[in-house]
Amino acid sequence: MIANSPHSFFIAAILAVAAVFASVAAAARAAADAATPSNAKKAFVYIGTYTGGKSRGIPLFRMDLASGKLEAAGETPSENPSYLATDPAGRFLFAVGEGGNFHGKHAGSVSAFSRDPATGALSQLNSETSGGEGPCHLVVDHTGKNLVVANYTGGSVEVLPIEADGRLGSPSDFAQHRGHGPNPARQEHAHAHGVAMSPDNRFALVADLGLDRVFVYKFDPEHGKISPNDPPAIALAPGAGPRHVAFHPNGKFVYAIDELDSTVTAMSYDAEHGRLKSLQSISTLPADAKLPPSGNTCAELAVHPSGRFLYGSNRGHDSIAVFSIDQETGRLTPIDHTPSGGHTPRGFAVDSSGDWLLAANQDSANVVVFRTDRQTGRLTPTGITVEVDKPVCVIILQ
Repeated sequence: MIANSPHSFFIAAILAVAAVFASVAAAARAAADAATPSNAKKAFVYIGTYTGGKSRGIPLFRMDLASGKLEAAGETPSENPSYLATDPAGRFLFAVGEGGNFHGKHAGSVSAFSRDPATGALSQLNSETSGGEGPCHLVVDHTGKNLVVANYTGGSVEVLPIEADGRLGSPSDFAQHRGHGPNPARQEHAHAHGVAMSPDNRFALVADLGLDRVFVYKFDPEHGKISPNDPPAIALAPGAGPRHVAFHPNGKFVYAIDELDSTVTAMSYDAEHGRLKSLQSISTLPADAKLPPSGNTCAELAVHPSGRFLYGSNRGHDSIAVFSIDQETGRLTPIDHTPSGGHTPRGFAVDSSGDWLLAANQDSANVVVFRTDRQTGRLTPTGITVEVDKPVCVIILQ
């Protein structure tokens, strides 16, 4: 019979060997994929900028997550979109309009954009008032239904509802900070500068550079309301000037980068009551730092996705400070100070895999790509840099 002929056995043997080779090749491809910095091969990178020069708004880049290479993919017009945020699903992007004359009122703006998931392109939906002059930072709450914006010049905080289609509704709440700090040049009145939502979405933390305080607000996501916690704030060192705040992934610690005295303040966090307690204040500069006559001011901070490291930017020293985080106590230990690859590193971002850090150097008009070491936290320049005029903020969206 044909089924039992030597020829049929020979064909069957060839097919079996081919199947083995195909299986081995598939396993090799899977191993190669696992060995790359991220299983997601591409990401979109959005840059917040100051306009008026070469920048027209929000530049977009495609990032190769295997090599770190950045490829320009367009730019969305917007006026001074200096800080950006996205909703948890990545469907929408929001930008402050850092000004003080929105529709003839003494206030800046917040703009909403829809995102094309295939191309990353943005389409503007609408704009709303920020409630105060000089909006400089914003976050979206974990439900994706509210946005909280900090107004630097106005010294205030506002909540804006986010509709189902991504458009911003009329403000649902507002809080005005009052007072001053010891530095007459920079702390003449309140300067709300950064917002962070607690992991359980029950509290909103607001760093106020002018008052040397991190305010804690109870947050009602259903109605978009904020109210002072008890106590309403934690006082940091006089003249510290807290700028931005970030939670540790375990939710037990909070970190503030202090612009004016170039420190990071580590705090414990009582999640049940929303209370902060200071643990440590540590310099972002090396002991032998050589600074320009203008000195140094800090700007951005980020906790590595692993929770093992913290990064902070130094403007003047032009470096990214790297710290290890004690997982039990939350305290920081300096590891390194890596040159930022330009001048005035205003903002930076670490991607969700923890393999890459992108630094935006405002005064040298470039964005520089670093590879992060997951074991040590150290940064290695890749040699990849792109020109962006007056870059301020970086968003990496996978």
